[in-house]
Amino acid sequence: MALRACLVLIVVLSASLSAHAGDPDITSDFITPPGTIPDGNFFTFTGLKDAINGGPKGAPFKATKASQAEFPALTGQSVSLAVLQYEPSPTGINPPHIHPRSAELLLVIQGAVFVGLVDSTNKLYTQTLYAGDAFIFPKGLVHFQVNGDSKYPAIAVSAFGSASPGTVSLPKNIFGSGINNWVLAQSFKTDVDTINKLVSANS
Repeated sequence: MALRACLVLIVVLSASLSAHAGDPDITSDFITPPGTIPDGNFFTFTGLKDAINGGPKGAPFKATKASQAEFPALTGQSVSLAVLQYEPSPTGINPPHIHPRSAELLLVIQGAVFVGLVDSTNKLYTQTLYAGDAFIFPKGLVHFQVNGDSKYPAIAVSAFGSASPGTVSLPKNIFGSGINNWVLAQSFKTDVDTINKLVSANS
C-alpha cells in the first residue's frame, strides 16, 4: 500500500513539474494585445497557405512559422506550428539545430525527409520519413532534416508545445556569433584558416 501511494505521489509530482516546463500558465481564456477587441479574425492565421504548396522559392530550405510572434492569439496557449519546405537533395537541408523551449513533432506531408537526432549520450538516431509519417524531436536535443529525394521538393509540418519554441541553428550560432576564431580553432581541433571559411559562410 505504501509503495502504491509513493508511486501515485511520484506521478503527481512529475505531472505537475512537466506542466511548468513549457509556457507559463495564464489566468484567462486567452491574451489579447492592448487595444485589441477579439473577433474570429484574431483566432485565425492565414500565413501558411503558400508554404503548403511545393518547394521553397529562392532558398534551399524555408520555415514558415505560426508562433506567437506571427500569430499573437497563440500567446499563453503553449502551441505553435511551422511549415518546412525543402529543395531536392542535396541542398534541401534544415541544418543541425535545437529548440530550447519545446519538443518538435514533425509530420511529412509531401515527399521524403531524412531526419536525425543526437541524444545527450551522443547517440545518433536516424529515419527516412514519407508522406504521413511523423517523428518526435525531444526538447533541447540536436536534430536535422534533409530532403531524401534528389528530384522533388518535400514539405513537412512541425507542431511545438510552446507558443515560442525558439530555434538555435548550430552553424550560425557557433560560427556567426563572434566567438574568437582561435577559440573555435582550438575547440574544433583545426586551423584558423578553416574557421575563417566557416565564419564567412555563416555570417
